[in-house]
Amino acid sequence: MKKKIFGISAAVSVVIFLILMAVIGKMAASQQSQQMASRWSEKKDAAQISCFFSVDSGIDLDQIQTFEHSVDGILTEAAIKQESENPGARLWADAYSAAGSVTITSDRGSVQTDAIGIGGDFFLFHPMTLVSGSYFSGNDLMQDYCVIDQDVAWQLFGSSNVAGMMVYISGIPHIVMGVVERPHGRFAEAAGLDGTMVYLSYDSLSKYGSCSGINNYEIVMPNPVTGYAENVIRENFASDSASVDVVDNTGRYSMMSRLALLTQFGLRSMNGKAIIYPYWENIARGYEDVLCLLTFFQLLFLLYAIAVALRLFVSWWRHKGWTIRDKVMILKDKADRIGEKLYAGKMRRKEKRREKRKNKKMSG
Repeated sequence: MKKKIFGISAAVSVVIFLILMAVIGKMAASQQSQQMASRWSEKKDAAQISCFFSVDSGIDLDQIQTFEHSVDGILTEAAIKQESENPGARLWADAYSAAGSVTITSDRGSVQTDAIGIGGDFFLFHPMTLVSGSYFSGNDLMQDYCVIDQDVAWQLFGSSNVAGMMVYISGIPHIVMGVVERPHGRFAEAAGLDGTMVYLSYDSLSKYGSCSGINNYEIVMPNPVTGYAENVIRENFASDSASVDVVDNTGRYSMMSRLALLTQFGLRSMNGKAIIYPYWENIARGYEDVLCLLTFFQLLFLLYAIAVALRLFVSWWRHKGWTIRDKVMILKDKADRIGEKLYAGKMRRKEKRREKRKNKKMSG
């Protein structure tokens, strides 16, 4: 009876282990801002790297543009070329952003709101749910676009279907390109999304709002060997480790990354750098902690199932009623019998051939 209970409990543990594996996979996949590398390359040979800067890092747009101009040369030097037949295909894409605030107005009202000033392909890295309209690119020549969340849309227009409408930031007209859902939930609110949000060009935020400069740069690029992309960023752009935190987003939710985080659990929260992470990184780090904890329980259930299986095996082994020598002798006996049968068959065939030859001679 006891063995049966242990067996059932081990089976339940395996089921829970598999359920936790599915839950972890689903939670990791839900973090779209961390999945840019897999979206960029079907061959899984790209890496997504993020850099988070302290307020006094001194990173500005000129430095980012200087690095951008050097990327193609760095890849060419490493013999990395575009293999796609699509003439518009790119080897890499990047984005940068700054957190701040602006006052945005319409004919119906005014809202003081948090803001993200963006450059490059920001929405490629952060594909939020569109309620209406579309995104814009920070590379556009025109910088008078914005994307607002639903709360801003309702406060300014009384509707969320307002793509193409005009709003004013410090009296300067900006076109609402789209309306997005603001991420919600405990993590989102704790990460800083507890109020309204507008996304506009970094140029507009710098001129018409308030911000402390660029605090995030992210790039997706070829990663022919593990660590290549991260090393390129560290050596050519983010060499000052005291004022920048470089994160390889590509495999941050993998089993190996979660196990590594388990060994540093609690220590990771001790950040000695003056870096204020953007809300998406705070959410990602929150998910890391939860997935790390789920992995811990996942391993416990797996280890329990393995321990029970070993115990049952040892118990069976002790009471099996035979020894390895017995089995070896049985197998040897069977092998001998098979050998004897094969030999007897061979001798019969040989005898038949001899008889045939004899009969042939006599008839001839």
